Amino acid sequence: MATTAQFRQALRVGPPGDIWHKPALSAVVTLGALNLTLLALGRLDLALYTSAGGLGALYGHGLPYRARARTLAGVLLGTVLSTGAALTAAALTRDAVLLVTMAAALAALHKLFCDAARIGPPGSLIITFTTVSCAFVPQRLPDLAPHLALTVLGAALAWLVCLAPALPCPYGPERIATARALEAAVRLLRTEPGAPDAAARTALVGAVDVARHSLALSSPARRRALGDAPERLLVHAEAALAGPADPAAAERYAAWAHDLRRGRPLPLLDLTEAEAAELRAHRPDPRPPLRAALRPGSALLPIGLRVAVGCAAAGWLSLALGVGRPYWAVVTAASVFQANSTLSWQRALQRVLGNLLGLTLFTAALPLAHSGPVALIGLGLLCQFGAEATIARSYWLATVFVTPMALLMTEFAGLQPARTLVADRWLDTCVGALTGLASCLLVTNRRTAARLSRALTGAETAAREARAAVASAGAEAAAARTRLATALLELREAADTATGEWRRPALPHQRAADTERHAHHLLTALLERRGAGARAVRGPAGRP
Repeated sequence: MATTAQFRQALRVGPPGDIWHKPALSAVVTLGALNLTLLALGRLDLALYTSAGGLGALYGHGLPYRARARTLAGVLLGTVLSTGAALTAAALTRDAVLLVTMAAALAALHKLFCDAARIGPPGSLIITFTTVSCAFVPQRLPDLAPHLALTVLGAALAWLVCLAPALPCPYGPERIATARALEAAVRLLRTEPGAPDAAARTALVGAVDVARHSLALSSPARRRALGDAPERLLVHAEAALAGPADPAAAERYAAWAHDLRRGRPLPLLDLTEAEAAELRAHRPDPRPPLRAALRPGSALLPIGLRVAVGCAAAGWLSLALGVGRPYWAVVTAASVFQANSTLSWQRALQRVLGNLLGLTLFTAALPLAHSGPVALIGLGLLCQFGAEATIARSYWLATVFVTPMALLMTEFAGLQPARTLVADRWLDTCVGALTGLASCLLVTNRRTAARLSRALTGAETAAREARAAVASAGAEAAAARTRLATALLELREAADTATGEWRRPALPHQRAADTERHAHHLLTALLERRGAGARAVRGPAGRP
């Protein structure tokens, strides 16, 4: 049963994201260019197809540009293929039950592949939203090719817009990832003496891991432009795990993070002999391949089944209630499913509240939207910007803007009765949220407990290797510490996921806590040995 604290947690508004403006501006530029072009051609009714590809501009903004190009290409290719399947189904049948079934299957595939590939925000939901919407727009077979071509056009523009910042700031993502690691070190160093710091320590381990992978994914030219200055900064950030709270060091790290974000020259920090040897030998462990995340027994497979069952049930129930747009119920159900049941009911609560407030905003904005197509496009872009500005702070707050944006998109093809739109949206939201939660209860995910067991075994093995490497230095100690840090992060994620699942077996909470605490002690011991010696700041390493 949900507690008051869980309700407060679900509705909490956090701080804004540090790069929220990047996906927001990319989406506004891409969709604005596409919609205004269609308006000039007198075909704003085709905006759904260009938007299906154009919304790909929301993806990949945390990745180095070389990796971003590959990841975006994969996301956009998946979007085009899914849109093609949806349009083909819409051309071959008008049977709403079959279309809901197909939409649910696509939603499940989107969820599986996006989670397995760790695509990151906004995950599978945008692809599902555009694809499912296309499935319920009547099609003729001769129109399939031109409509799909519009999706390809939107995708191509999104790809170009997302990669355009590489020209003025080719290594901005790497600098931001390094700055985040330094800022995580600042938060740890500013922890009150004696205060619990396990969460701050794990956050720093994770931030350093992400930054190292970001640097590893960077282009070879980055080494020529920045040298190894970012890696040296990460060595110092990681050293905060071994030291007590130090306000002076925290201020120094904060200044370096500020310089990184401002594009200023980086300090070339001196390292101890052990740190330098480790830096030369260190290579981040590769991410597990996609097929490993989808292997039999994966904890993601029950999530995919939940999505398929919940989305299909939501769409069918919406049809039974006589709603004219059952795809809204499908999308709502798809948005509910998170890593575990607890997060899913919180997302359902956030979705319902955000939709209710969003419908109020849509009703208030409708007179302006009906004043002309330019106002309609402008309001849609404003809502898109507002959604990206608030999504990192709270999902329900972002949904306040997403709801009118989705409703305004339906107006591109022609003005719709406001009362019908609002009533259908509210009914589909409730249907989707309730069926999504029911699916979480019916489709259990006991594999989260098995994943935790595997993570515990892996962490204990990594801890034994780390104990043996404490007396070593250089590559052997670096490799042991990297394996231990990776195992620690997997253990924390597996424990959080399993704890939030309903109808699960008993979990080894004490064993997990003891293993995690021991891993942090070993990380401290390895870092203390590595960091023995003097350090100094040489000077600037150059500009990107």
